Order: sequence, then structure tokens, then C-alpha cells
Amino acid sequence: MLRVQPGDPVNLQNINASDCGNISEVRALEELEKLTERVSDLQELMFAAGQTPLLIVLQGRDTSGKDGTIRHLLKFMNAQATRIAPFKVPTPIEIGHDFLWRIHQQTPMKGETVIFNRSHYEDVLVVRVHDIAPKEVWSKRYEHINHFEQLLVDSGTIILKFFLHISKDEQEERLIARENDPIKSWKLSVGDWKEREFWDDYTKAYDHLLEKCSPEAAPWHVVPANKKWYRNYVITKAIYEALAPFEELWKTKLAILSEQMKAEVAEYRNSTT
Repeated sequence: MLRVQPGDPVNLQNINASDCGNISEVRALEELEKLTERVSDLQELMFAAGQTPLLIVLQGRDTSGKDGTIRHLLKFMNAQATRIAPFKVPTPIEIGHDFLWRIHQQTPMKGETVIFNRSHYEDVLVVRVHDIAPKEVWSKRYEHINHFEQLLVDSGTIILKFFLHISKDEQEERLIARENDPIKSWKLSVGDWKEREFWDDYTKAYDHLLEKCSPEAAPWHVVPANKKWYRNYVITKAIYEALAPFEELWKTKLAILSEQMKAEVAEYRNSTT
């Protein structure tokens, strides 16, 4: 997995979407089992302490595995504390506001985890590739996005951004497999095949946004996603590494709350005897 450094140029054509580093599938799945337990425990602490919001942003081409990643995460994340925010074509009301208006409403509150299925980055992707907005409009949005994310970070939000990187051949295989699967064929869309005609244009748009919008406080992670087991492994590991430094902070907060609750219960009991 590549963590994009601030301002570094990115060329997705040079990143192998099947690269699984030096880890085997067997080893990754063994580690993944341990990681899911730790993330589950940490998220429970985060939720109970009520101090820190977590925002997970998933971006990627059609069939890149955004839904699959969400299904994986929901197997072990706290259902009370986790919410999914999918972003589709803007409604007339949303179009009537600035492009970040609908996004800000879905950001997590303290203790909550929100997973964005697509995100505000669509407004420097689709609008650029299909000339929906002029360059003088969408080109200013990179800076607006950086300021928006900095606002969230300054307010205590942990932001994890994952670009699920698949190859063009892998996407074709997944589209055909979807077509042949009666359980999944409902997801078929002519638009998915039409968008493949703009593969190179989307690649340039992604290269640009990854370079422009990867500050130290909210960097992008490019995830080789041809192998689903590897995608799940590295994303889970990244979530664990982001949450682990807060463990003692949350435990301290919960210890203080526990003492307060015990004192209130003791006072109540004394008042009734």
C-alpha cells in the first residue's frame, strides 16, 4: 500500500494493482484475524469514550471493491457506532448548494465511525472527465477540499482515505462475473461499460487529486485491490495503526467516567438507606 506524501506526483499506471508486497495470502489471513479483534476492541473504546470521530473514505473505479470493503469492515465493527454514507448523483437540492454541503452533513460525530462510499472527490472526478463543470470551477475545489478536511482534523477527526486501485483487465473480469451471477447481476449498469471508455481520463484525474489532496493530516493510501484478501488486510491494518495510539487516552477517559458513575450510584444508595 502506498501512502501518498504531500505534493508527491502519482502515476497509477506505474503501480501494480496485483502487488501484494511480501506477504502470502495464508499469512495475511492469519494476521487479519488478530487485527479484526483489535480494531473491534479499539472502536468500542472510541465509541464509549465519545471523544474522537473516525472518517473512512473509500474511492475507486466501478467494481474496485468499495462495497466489498464495507461488508468486510461491518463484520467486526460496532453496529451502534458505525454508519455508511453513500454518495450518488446529487439531488436538485444538493446541486442548489455548494459541493461540500451534502458531505459535511454526513461527517461523524464524536465516538462515531462513518464510511464514505465515494465522497466529495467525485466533484473533481466526474465533473472533470465529463465536462460537467468548467476547469475554472473544479480546479479550485482541491484547495476547498484540503481546507474542509483540515477543519475536520482540527476538530479531532481521524481521516483515513483509501483509493482502491484495480487494473482495467481486472475490472472487465469483475463486470463479466457480475453479469453471469444471478445474485449480483442486479448491479449491472450500461454506464459501467461506458465509463471504461474514459479509463485514461479518469486515471489522469485520480493522479491529479492524489497529488493535490494528500496533506500530512489526511493522506491518501493507494491500495492494490486486484486481490480482495490483500485489500481487506491492508485497510484493516491501517485502521488499527490509526486507532492504536489513542487507546490509553480513551481508557483514561473511561476510567474517569467510571469513577463518576460509581460515585453517583454510591450517593444514590446512601440516600435511600
